[in-house]
Amino acid sequence: MPVTTRRMQNLTIDDHTLTVPLVWGDPADARTIDVHAAVVAREGGEHLPYLVFLQGGPGHEAPRAFHSPSGPPWLDAALEHYRVVLLDQRGTGRSTPVSDRDLERGTVELSEYITHLRADSIVRDAEALRTELGADTWSVLGQSFGGFTTLSYLSTDAASLEHVYITGGLSAVGRHPDDVYALTYEKMREASERYYRRFPSHRDAMRRILDLADAGDIVLPGGEMVSVSRVRSAGSALGSNDGWQTLWRLLELDPHSNAFRHDLAAAMPFDARNPLYLAFHESSYADGHATNWSAERTEPDDFRADPTLFTGEHVRREWLDTVPTLQPWREVTLTLAEFEWPRLYDGDAIAASDARGATSIYVNDVYVPFEFAMETASLIPGVTPWITSEHEHNGLRSDADVLARLIDLAHGRRVR
Repeated sequence: MPVTTRRMQNLTIDDHTLTVPLVWGDPADARTIDVHAAVVAREGGEHLPYLVFLQGGPGHEAPRAFHSPSGPPWLDAALEHYRVVLLDQRGTGRSTPVSDRDLERGTVELSEYITHLRADSIVRDAEALRTELGADTWSVLGQSFGGFTTLSYLSTDAASLEHVYITGGLSAVGRHPDDVYALTYEKMREASERYYRRFPSHRDAMRRILDLADAGDIVLPGGEMVSVSRVRSAGSALGSNDGWQTLWRLLELDPHSNAFRHDLAAAMPFDARNPLYLAFHESSYADGHATNWSAERTEPDDFRADPTLFTGEHVRREWLDTVPTLQPWREVTLTLAEFEWPRLYDGDAIAASDARGATSIYVNDVYVPFEFAMETASLIPGVTPWITSEHEHNGLRSDADVLARLIDLAHGRRVR
């Protein structure tokens, strides 16, 4: 496994690249991909145990190893106790990334390829990396989708995990994606009304913007004629601690101004930077099901009647026709929506895993519903829950104390 070492500030970073099967468990399939991980240690911490970070997404690479504020705020807290393994999940970052040039493969071939990039395969990659590093066990920090991946890890290889730390990532186990998306609409309804109670005039501002979008009068710098559903998706900002500020700044602007058009483009999720995020986003909730545009099918009547209600991570089929940078991914995304995804989790194995650690569960999480998170938490009683309304879904990325608190909880220390 090629390894290069570099120094940055007071950190030592070992870059590892491992060639692994694209299809784990099928010796007849000779296809391979590269998986990259940066192993980060601070001075004096070169012999600490490993903590592998599993990033949110799906389809996003791991953060790079910089001290805060340029890097992840939790990194310094982690480096007090661990060497941190920043794993680029397959298909992202430096792990054979999926990009627009892969569209040359054709819809059928590329769609089949992407089906091998899910959490269960990421777990197999992590196990191969752990073995190469010579670690009998290691700990894992899973944020959002990374927490989903951690649950898959506990389903198959729990013996490899010393401690698990999960932030906003206790996915529903054994449920249909429709159950999840139906509940996320309830969360977005509450978040929308909470926002408009604070800023009542912004509901009329939103109506004016929606009227312009409906008339085709909002065209972004990249050429997108913004649809009503795309404007509503800016509500995904309400899933972060300071996301309300993003909406406030946007709704205070003149919708005919350049500033508004640029800020709206930045506020909307699902762009072409990481095409996997759109192409198989709903699959992250598919524990043995085809998704078939679950977010569209479960949209409540009041959301259809009142477009001022914001949406969150609710993917819309129409964007494959209206967003220029997403149009090339239309056929692949449509194909993946019909794919019957295999099971990700084994509830019995998770319950029998004897997992130890701690997890943050956010009461107001608009992406990973509190009710299902608590249901999953009951499967892992050795993982201490920290139930809080202090943070939204991005608590780990906004406050270094989140991980510090979880480490203390996991080790039975007095919480800071």
